[in-house]
Amino acid sequence: MSRLLDTYETVVSPSYRLFGLVDTVVDTYGPDPDNANWLISVPGLVYLQVPSQVIEAVVRLESWSTLPPEKDAHWFGREEVEVKLPGGDLGIHTIDGGVQQIPLILPSPGLYKMRWQWMFNGERGPFISPIGGARTLQIPPGQKDELDGKDLYCLVQIWRIAAGVKAG
Repeated sequence: MSRLLDTYETVVSPSYRLFGLVDTVVDTYGPDPDNANWLISVPGLVYLQVPSQVIEAVVRLESWSTLPPEKDAHWFGREEVEVKLPGGDLGIHTIDGGVQQIPLILPSPGLYKMRWQWMFNGERGPFISPIGGARTLQIPPGQKDELDGKDLYCLVQIWRIAAGVKAG
């Protein structure tokens, strides 16, 4: 059974339509946008592309012992990635703001799976897609308290996996 090990929540101001999680031992940089995926991932870095209209985002990070349960919500998007975290200490990175260290505890350095889920605040749009061409996004109904008046709520669940093992 999966156990929640640690949580951390903060407000982020994306810059250049990006914000991400970085391992603090790797060099940070602004990755080239990917026109096909919301998440951009390279070893030690995972960035979420957001519409330029997103000024403030609530980000909740959760560290889990194994694959966490799904959280029911009116998510706009959901993607999972594997990422190697060589130092095991995370920070939130924006191009304008640099790295903000976060006190989220991970079990150890190594290979992790991250599940990113996000919702937009339909009352603060319209939002124009940062991927797949400039189009207005259709936001699912059902405002959540997690938005707290911000433009975006993002839940990132992180759990350790063994190298060479596919996690569900």
